[in-house]
Amino acid sequence: MTASGPSTVSRELTLRNKRGLHARAAARLAATAERFASEIEVAFGGREVNGKSIMGLMMLAAACGKGIKVTAKGPDAQHAIDEIADLVNARFHESE
Repeated sequence: MTASGPSTVSRELTLRNKRGLHARAAARLAATAERFASEIEVAFGGREVNGKSIMGLMMLAAACGKGIKVTAKGPDAQHAIDEIADLVNARFHESE
């Protein structure tokens, strides 16, 4: 009997909010990621950070119009990616 390993799901997302991945957006992304058991990584500009770390996300300095790659690995990876994609596509619920 073989145990199935954790699922890994990745998605490229374009930042559409005016300020990109700034403090408030990073906090919202990290808070969303924290709700999931999966490990979540966000990559931009050759760097990869923990998607549950506000400081790590801010250090990416990803601006509006730039693409980030989000990867989730774990039992709820697909759900995590879908929720994060919804957040990014909704411009982090910012008015601008």
